Amino acid sequence: MKNGIRIAALSLTLALCIPFTSLNAQLFDEGDLVLSAGFGLGSTYVGGWNSYYKISVPPVFIAGDYCLREDLGPGNLGVGGILAYSAYKYHYTYYTYDYGWKYTTFMIGARGTYHFTDLVDKLDLYGGVVIGAKIVTDKAFGDYTGADYSVNSSGALYDLFAGARYYLTDNFAVMGELGYGIAWLKAGVSLKF
Repeated sequence: MKNGIRIAALSLTLALCIPFTSLNAQLFDEGDLVLSAGFGLGSTYVGGWNSYYKISVPPVFIAGDYCLREDLGPGNLGVGGILAYSAYKYHYTYYTYDYGWKYTTFMIGARGTYHFTDLVDKLDLYGGVVIGAKIVTDKAFGDYTGADYSVNSSGALYDLFAGARYYLTDNFAVMGELGYGIAWLKAGVSLKF
């Protein structure tokens, strides 16, 4: 039921955005700002997936790219940033013990991107790197005396990624990225200003 409501809300949002722009997309040109938001699939920060792990908040992200320079070789150079968050819960019951951990991951980073904008009409293919910080926290709960485990994996963030945006209108695109950031696959929508 909740997934149906989310899909209906996303469909309505997309339907409302499309009439406000035309269909002759100009891709990532100097001075353009593109904001992207969406969800991730396949967490990169909580390992050992089994039936005890449950998603509390799926990986979500907001990213921005600003076209700093165009016609740099076969493409354009972009700079920007990313914010991402996810939360998971590990819950285990063993005889009379009931315990677990709550994990959260927060990412903040600077992005550098290189866009191959002239290969396919309306398709912005790009690759890039993220450098920043990841903050991973955990909190034990329950009555197991050995529940003092800590993930202790906060630190420097680095990510190499490849992505694509397909422009449905001049200012609106669907997007996807593969990389090692908050998730192996990120998918969402982009708005160009």
